[in-house]
Amino acid sequence: MQLQPIHWITIFALSAMLVNSLGIWLVYRNQAVAERYKNYFMCFAAGILIATPLLIAFPEAIEKNHSAGLAALVGFIYMFFSNKYIQHRTKQPELAFGITAIQGIGIHSFIDGIIYTVTFSVSTLSGIIAGVGLVAHELSEGIITYSFLSRGGMNRKKAAFYAFLVASLTTPIGAFVAYPLIHRLNDDLLGLALGFVVGVLIYVSASHLLPEARESGRKHTYVAFFAGIALAVFLSLTHHH
Repeated sequence: MQLQPIHWITIFALSAMLVNSLGIWLVYRNQAVAERYKNYFMCFAAGILIATPLLIAFPEAIEKNHSAGLAALVGFIYMFFSNKYIQHRTKQPELAFGITAIQGIGIHSFIDGIIYTVTFSVSTLSGIIAGVGLVAHELSEGIITYSFLSRGGMNRKKAAFYAFLVASLTTPIGAFVAYPLIHRLNDDLLGLALGFVVGVLIYVSASHLLPEARESGRKHTYVAFFAGIALAVFLSLTHHH
């Protein structure tokens, strides 16, 4: 029996949720190890979250809508002022850091789900290629989301629970919400949405993740950063082929 697009979408969306949840569980169970290697995870994620949008998402967004660059700028500015506003309201920079970062991850994960729906609606092959790339980064994303929330002052159980809601559950929600509407979503709107997400992810990476490498002063954090970039380049080459 040949699988229909909805079956492929379900498989990949739930796989992404499970892999992301595994990352959360690993860091929850091994807090000491997570603290020791947190900077490496953050720098690795920074490499992925800077390179992947620029190499894959942004070119596709521009192809679909020439105003996607403006949407990316709007996404970046939105995150900048959102962070400033949260800092002003909470008077706690660490809490603002966590809230602002998980906004970006939540939007990103939701859009991941939409991307599954879009790509599998185009063809099974394009869906599998894009899906493998997206699922590959879910483990580190779960770890990073938990770390953001822990750094923001949440206790371990709350951090794990909200990390699951923000980073894991949003992907299948995005997929299943988008599925009945995808045929009504034209390329112009999809291009703008992808552009906005590019701006959001670049802000999160450049403003919150990369400073970790500079502050820690460990040479291996830069190795982790470039490993993330290398993975993104590999996924980009696979995606284009």
